[in-house]
Amino acid sequence: MIGIYILLVIVSVLWGGSFVVVKDATLVVSPINLAFIRFLFASPIMLTMLLVYKKPKRVAIRDLGWVALLGLTGVTLLYLLQYTGIYLTNASNASVLINTNVLFIAILSTIFLKEKISVKRALGIATAFFGVFIVTAGYSFSINGGGLFGSLLVVLSAFCWAVYSIVGKHLMRRYDDFTLNTYAFVFGTLFFLPSLDLNQMGNLLIDFSKVWFSIFYLSILCSAFGYTVWYYGLSKMDASKTAVFLNLIPLSAILFSVFFLHEVLTIQFIIGALLILSGVYITQKG
Repeated sequence: MIGIYILLVIVSVLWGGSFVVVKDATLVVSPINLAFIRFLFASPIMLTMLLVYKKPKRVAIRDLGWVALLGLTGVTLLYLLQYTGIYLTNASNASVLINTNVLFIAILSTIFLKEKISVKRALGIATAFFGVFIVTAGYSFSINGGGLFGSLLVVLSAFCWAVYSIVGKHLMRRYDDFTLNTYAFVFGTLFFLPSLDLNQMGNLLIDFSKVWFSIFYLSILCSAFGYTVWYYGLSKMDASKTAVFLNLIPLSAILFSVFFLHEVLTIQFIIGALLILSGVYITQKG
C-alpha cells in the first residue's frame, strides 16, 4: 500500500506541475494547439493500454452521443478553456480556481441526479465561491482585464469538468472509468481539429524542439502515466481516500509557480485560495 501512496503523490505533484508547464509552453504555442498535441500523443497510448490490459469493450450505438459529449466537455472544452485561462492569468490562480469543479459537481448532482444538498455542503459551496470572488476581484479593480478573463475561463473549464463527471457517472453503470476516459480522449482529440492553427502546427513540425518537453510532460507523464496510476489506485483504495491526494495539486502548483515562474502571492490571493480550498473540503465532506 505504501507503494501506491508514493505513486499517487508523484502523480498529484506531476499534475500540479502541469500548470507551470502549460504557462511556459503557451508562450510559443497557442493553447488549442498545445491541448490538441497533448491528446494526439496521449490517445494512442491510452488505446494501446486498453487493448493490452483490458478486453476491448465496444460502445453501444445509443451511448455514442454521450461518449462524444464526454470528449467535448472533458477534453476539448475543458483544456481549451483551461489552457487559454492559464495563458491569460497565472498558474497559481488557475491551479486554485480549477478546484471549483467540486462545487459545480455538487450543484449539478442536486439538479440532475436528485442528490440532496445538506446545509454543510451548501455552506462549503458558498465559502468557496466567496473565495473565487476574492481571488478574481484583484483583477476586477486593476487594469489587468486579461487576468480576470483568464480566471473566468478557468472557472468555466471547471464547470466543463463537472458536466463531464455527471455524464460519466451516468455511463459508469455500463462501462468502467478507464474505457470511458480512453474513448473521451479520442473524441476530444477529433473535436479540436476544426479550430487548429494549421500554420503554427506546420512550424511546430519543423521545429519540434520548442515544445518537445511540454508534450512529453503533458502527454506521457500527466495523461498516460497519470491516468494509469490513478485508476490503479482507485482499484486498490476507496475513492474518498484517493481523492485526498488531489489536494496536493494546487499546493505543488503554487510552489512550482513561485519557484520557476517567480509569481508573487498576494495576501488577497492567499486568503481567497484558503477560502476556496476550505469550501471545497467542506463540500466534499458534506
